[in-house]
Amino acid sequence: MGLLNIIRKLRLRDKLPIREIARRTGMSRNTIKKYLNAGTIEPQFATPERQSKLDPFSEKLAGWLKTEAAKSRKQRRTLKQMHADLVVLGFDGSYNRVAAFARDWRADRQRDQQTTGRGTFVPLSFRPGEAFQFDWSEDFAVLGGERTKLQVAHIKLSHSRAFLVRAYLLQTHEMLFDAHWHGFRVFGGVPERGIYDNMKTAVDRVGRGKDRQINMRFLAMANHYVFEPAFCNPAAGWEKGQVEKNVQDARHRLWQLMPSFPDLAALNDWLEQRCVALWTDIPHAALPGSVADVWAAEQATLMPLPPAFDGFVELSKRVSPTCLISFERNRYSVPASFANRPVSLRVYPDRLVVAAEGQILCEHARVIQRSHHLPPHTIYDWRHYLAVLQRKPGALRNGAPFAEFPPAFKQLQDLMLRKPGGDREMVDILALVLHHDEQAVLVAVEMALAEGVATKTHVLNLLHRLIDGKTTGGPDIDTPQALILQREPEANVERYDGLRARTAGGRHAS
Repeated sequence: MGLLNIIRKLRLRDKLPIREIARRTGMSRNTIKKYLNAGTIEPQFATPERQSKLDPFSEKLAGWLKTEAAKSRKQRRTLKQMHADLVVLGFDGSYNRVAAFARDWRADRQRDQQTTGRGTFVPLSFRPGEAFQFDWSEDFAVLGGERTKLQVAHIKLSHSRAFLVRAYLLQTHEMLFDAHWHGFRVFGGVPERGIYDNMKTAVDRVGRGKDRQINMRFLAMANHYVFEPAFCNPAAGWEKGQVEKNVQDARHRLWQLMPSFPDLAALNDWLEQRCVALWTDIPHAALPGSVADVWAAEQATLMPLPPAFDGFVELSKRVSPTCLISFERNRYSVPASFANRPVSLRVYPDRLVVAAEGQILCEHARVIQRSHHLPPHTIYDWRHYLAVLQRKPGALRNGAPFAEFPPAFKQLQDLMLRKPGGDREMVDILALVLHHDEQAVLVAVEMALAEGVATKTHVLNLLHRLIDGKTTGGPDIDTPQALILQREPEANVERYDGLRARTAGGRHAS
């Protein structure tokens, strides 16, 4: 019921005086008189224009909104951040005023786009083997009993619509290179062109139009697989609409039905098998048959798969006096001979390789920690500290790297450190792994412990007998190549008989 209807009802039907109507409605008597004199048409009252606190900043805010609209969703500033920036410039209004302005600006922009035809698109068509599309998304999975946030790579052939989904913990270069290799491996070849958005791992700078400053490491990967990278215009995701749709479809095809997994490798194995199985179940949107049928015909047009691109990211590191290097808040050990020296760290998705002077020094499994609240890890290899241990055997007792000994070495250490000079004798036994197969040394120690004679001499004797093949019960030990004799000695007793015949009847040599 309108206000005019209420006033007329109180006046004409209920016969109330104007003073009582003003008391009940909270309006002035003059306003009530205007309503009664208006007849049956609601009177219009002009609202005086009042200057908003945002008016002096409206042009700047509109410019900010236009600039942010051209960026990807993850790179845009929020309205709360814009409000805070306006406050710094002198704006003392509320956040609600800024939000209302942004709503009106977006509505006007949407109407302009519909008027100029920018809201319409042209369907795209690709010939077999012409192109693939790539994109990232974020999803969650249960790994090792813990809900884990994942960066998911999507790669899709533009003609056959065959796709692969692969999960990682980060969106870094080495993960990007690994995703391409697995995609090309599953597809059975490499298309001519790859279509991307302007992700930071591929584009260092976005220029005008199609001008892009491509990342050199990404370009090396594209040159290795011999495909041409093509990049969409900013905020023009429709140019790679197939993989954009694949991101949405994967959520109900894969992630909502996903079980838990012990680790990331098991998850990726399941994703690969599931994706390939879906090719058969999904009908092709434009051609007869399933995605698998069209892919089988397209595979012949793909370039044969070359060897995998060595997709590591190389960093310069300096080894600390404690024989450690740092990476992603974690520390990894390096052979003691390179302490206080520069080395090269090659970062792969699942491992770290340390190199120097043209040779590989060591390799570690990569530890990725997403939470900064957890303490950093230190990954030791006790073999890296043997050179230091030979000079400082006392470090054997409390050295952190030696807490990771195999059980047999740990048991021998407990026995050795109970007697004087046992630390030096234990170090001499550990040093055997520098010259002999570590498994053979470990077997010799286990045999010595079983016989109750845990001494360096006995371990060395058992080790030599294992290598010579005179002791059974141990594994087959292959003689190192450096110890194989070019000319092996022969047991010839006839030489001794000849010497006896010469000295027969004479004096024996004393």
